[in-house]
Amino acid sequence: MPFGKALARTGVTPNRITALSLLVAFFSAYYFYIGELLLGLAIMLLAVFMDMLDGAVARAANMASKFGATFDHTLDRYAEFLFIMGLVMGPTAHVSIPWWPVAVGDTFVPWFWGVLALFGMVMASFTRAKAESVGGMKSCAVGIAERQEKLILMIAGILLLAIPQTNVWLDILGAAPAPVSDLFFALGITNILALCMVIVAVLSHVTVVQRLAYARKIIGASEREAQAST
Repeated sequence: MPFGKALARTGVTPNRITALSLLVAFFSAYYFYIGELLLGLAIMLLAVFMDMLDGAVARAANMASKFGATFDHTLDRYAEFLFIMGLVMGPTAHVSIPWWPVAVGDTFVPWFWGVLALFGMVMASFTRAKAESVGGMKSCAVGIAERQEKLILMIAGILLLAIPQTNVWLDILGAAPAPVSDLFFALGITNILALCMVIVAVLSHVTVVQRLAYARKIIGASEREAQAST
C-alpha cells in the first residue's frame, strides 16, 4: 500500500501498471528461453510485484473498477502463459547451469507438462469465474492451490534447478529403485523444475474439481431455497 500511494501521486493509472507488468513478463519469458534462469526469475518477480501494485494504486487513488479487475485477471493469464512457455521452449543459447543439459535437446520443462500446467491454471480461474458469474456465487475462491501457491512452486523449482551444482532431482532418483527412476525418465521428469511443474499441473486440476464440487453444493442449495420460497 505505501508503494501504491506513492505511485498514485504520480498520476499513473492501475491499468497502465497492469499492461506494463505484461511487458515485463515477456522479458522474463525471453530470459527463460535463452537459459538465464536466475535473471528470468528476477524479472518474473518484478512482474508479480507489479501485479500487486495495480490493485494498491487503484485503492489508493480510488480508481478501482470492474473493468480494471477484469483487465488485471485477463493479463494475469497471459503472464502465466509467457512464464511457462519460456521454460518449455528454452534453453536455446548458453545456459549458466554447470550440469545442464542432461541429454541433447533438453528443455527445462517438457512441453506436455508445461501445457498441462498452463491449461490447469487457466481452467481453475475459468471455473471460479463461471461459478461467480453464471452460477451467481459471491465467491468460489476455494481449492488446494491458488495462483500464489503455484507461483511459489515454480519459483522454488527454478531456484533448485539453477543454484545447486548438481541435478538435485537425479540425485534423489539415484537412491530410488530402478523401476521408479525409469518411470520418471520415461515421463520426461529429469529435473526438479519439471517435477514442480508436474505438481502445479496436478494441483491446478484438483482445484478445478474442488471448485466444481463446491459450486454444485452452493448453487444447488440456493436453487432449492428459491424453489421452497415459491
